[in-house]
Amino acid sequence: MSTQVLKNTQSEEFDLVILGGGTGSTVAAWTFAGRGQRVAVIERKYVGGSCPNIACLPSKNIIHSAKVASYFRRSEEFGIAREGFRVAMSGVRDRKRKMVSAINDVYLDNYRNTGAEFILGTGRFVGARTVDVALPDGNSRRLRGTNVIISTGTRAALGAIPGLADAQPLTHVEVLELDEVPEHLLVIGGGYVGIELSQAMRRFGSRVSVTDRNNRLMSREDADVCEALLSLLEDEGIELVLGAAIKRVSGKSGDSVSIVVEQNGAEKVLEGSHVLVAAGRTPNTEGLGLELAGVELTENGFIKVNDRLQTTASGVWAIGEVAGSPQFTHISVDDFRVVRDNLDGLHHVTTGRHVPYCLFTDPELAHVGLSENEAKARGIAYRLFKVPMDAVLRARTLSETRGFLKVLVEVGGDRILGFTAFGIGAAEIMSAVQIAMIAGLPYTALRDAILTHPTLVEGLIPLFSSAASVHEAGDAVRQHPAI
Repeated sequence: MSTQVLKNTQSEEFDLVILGGGTGSTVAAWTFAGRGQRVAVIERKYVGGSCPNIACLPSKNIIHSAKVASYFRRSEEFGIAREGFRVAMSGVRDRKRKMVSAINDVYLDNYRNTGAEFILGTGRFVGARTVDVALPDGNSRRLRGTNVIISTGTRAALGAIPGLADAQPLTHVEVLELDEVPEHLLVIGGGYVGIELSQAMRRFGSRVSVTDRNNRLMSREDADVCEALLSLLEDEGIELVLGAAIKRVSGKSGDSVSIVVEQNGAEKVLEGSHVLVAAGRTPNTEGLGLELAGVELTENGFIKVNDRLQTTASGVWAIGEVAGSPQFTHISVDDFRVVRDNLDGLHHVTTGRHVPYCLFTDPELAHVGLSENEAKARGIAYRLFKVPMDAVLRARTLSETRGFLKVLVEVGGDRILGFTAFGIGAAEIMSAVQIAMIAGLPYTALRDAILTHPTLVEGLIPLFSSAASVHEAGDAVRQHPAI
């Protein structure tokens, strides 16, 4: 730290200081500043944090480009002849950059319009609710907040794999900046990031190999979901090496790289041009001076919070991934609502809320509520309704009939317990069911609704009209006739 930084010790007083400029904290800044409060957001690099810059939105932008490429390959299926095409990754990247730049402008406009102050710099606690900010020009500022929100997020975890760090692997950040199609991409991790980007890169023309220590992709999902994802990636020509422990990595990503794995007691070598690591996340808590603010961490390194998102320090709150919340932008925004309400004198907790999510493969996987695995683990009886996507007539018109819809309904009642869709438009269909769940509607309300024909959401009618299998708490199964 420079002498100049040490000299600036006069505190500036704010109603709210936010450390980390992610989506939830950005909405918090605009909201409280819009009420006339003095608010400052400290962010090291990105206006709006990860989501609009290096994560959710740019990845979906590139995934959509990959879907367009897949349509070119399938053009004859739709009666359109083609002579061939070429993927220009620099153009894919530039389209993504253009979108990100436009969103950044919107965010900066919102800062100006609400009066919230965006400070580009590195923040660190130096005392209770007091943060020093090292600015890019070498100067510093000291900010003290009546309340402080920590929202510093997470980053890709490299783990302790020998040779991985030296191989300079791609993470989700760098892979979205590629200006050429990797000749052969080796992917470490069969979760959200690994699966989405594996399919996208394969569709751009890369050979792709995915390795994961689990025997199933997305191993926490129900068995039918795991099998559907496995079949999807295999049909796309992606090599899957599952149940494999990585022993070591050598070479350099972008040049030549190899991964030695142990599978079924034998060693196997995967060789490629690039390696992408997508094997979990690490909370960004180092160097924040949390001990000086009285903020404690959990055993896993996340900020310790209660169900109101209060930390162990008075007046200090934490939201989003760094607080151990589910790693989705929409949960970060809901975390903001929890903090907002508690600052307003209400009692709002994180327990019992819906945590919907979507895997943006093509087709999508979307889920909300109780899964079959969870119902069985908790001894909850349920009725299972399930239909293939080809029962959805709109999917037939689109030639997108891969997948299924399924829903869990309580036994002895009509309450919807959980919903899963693997198919085109899965997230939008799921949202319709989630709204019904929020409203407490019986499943029969969707079964008997007049929905526009032909639409994907209309598929809920054949779903809820199908015969259900009844799964008792002891997991005995009997058939329930269609109504």
